[in-house]
Amino acid sequence: MRNSKIAGTGHYVPDNVVTNKDLEKLMDTTDEWIRERTGIQERRYFEEGKDTTANMAANASRKALEMAGLQATDLDMIVFATLSPDYLFPGSGVLLQRELGLKEIPALDIRNQCSGFVYALSVADQFIKTGMYNNILVVGSEIHSSGLDFSDRGRGVSVIFGDGAGAVVLTPAADNNSGILSTHLHADGEFAEELAVTAPNSNKKDRLTHEMIDDGSVYPYMNGNVVFKHAVTRFPEVIEEALNKNGYQSSDINMLIPHQANLRITSFIQQKMGLPAENVFSNIQKYGNTTAASIPIALSEAVQEGRIKEGDLVCLAAFGSGFTWASALIRW
Repeated sequence: MRNSKIAGTGHYVPDNVVTNKDLEKLMDTTDEWIRERTGIQERRYFEEGKDTTANMAANASRKALEMAGLQATDLDMIVFATLSPDYLFPGSGVLLQRELGLKEIPALDIRNQCSGFVYALSVADQFIKTGMYNNILVVGSEIHSSGLDFSDRGRGVSVIFGDGAGAVVLTPAADNNSGILSTHLHADGEFAEELAVTAPNSNKKDRLTHEMIDDGSVYPYMNGNVVFKHAVTRFPEVIEEALNKNGYQSSDINMLIPHQANLRITSFIQQKMGLPAENVFSNIQKYGNTTAASIPIALSEAVQEGRIKEGDLVCLAAFGSGFTWASALIRW
């Protein structure tokens, strides 16, 4: 079977910059508290009437296609990761297809939250490995800001998230010693409600009620201690799994791009893996946690800044709601 490679990357973030000082005006929080606990200094929020989950994805996708030297019409498939689709249904994959002026190619939506992009990358990789498709667009795009609780009740979660989109184009690699070497996917539903939005839901006669709005179940809930404890365990595990599978050690990694969940988690991973700071990419300071979009945005920026070069060993790793966690090891 053939390997796939990332032939192009691209990202888009809204123009609307929201600082920690801006959030101080909305809830009882401080710039110092947010920086100390998350490392976030600012994030981007979408502009109503301008940005949508699908058209942000389209903006990122066009950049990835340009880098890959392809036209949208060269695509065989779209794999779209998001927890914040434009509509309850249909999924945003078909809306992105429409934005790009395409017809009839398959559009698959992935719902694995913070691990969504790596799951989507793995799915696309399998289609190329088997020879079914040649050029696949893989996207992560999120609009969180319209679904956050900006009262004091929601401050612990709402300061974390931002909006944005990232995309890559996968094509067949020249040989099996380059491109995506392996992907590794895991989940444990025992902790599903520790990081979740539980309303609206389909197991109630009325999917959405005033009670759900009043009790805050329409907003994200996070048990921060439990999430942190599992994240700092699963991240190193899944990175080591990818390295062991391919006969490498952590010292071989040229660039680690973790899901941008929390700067403290990223720092812990860096120390646990024994990596120098320059070999771990972080941009959560600028964008907050953009869930499925965080890894492709970070990857696009790392490529743009020249921090990833041909021949580099690149590792992507994620952990999030579900709980789900995943990694991909890539020879660039």
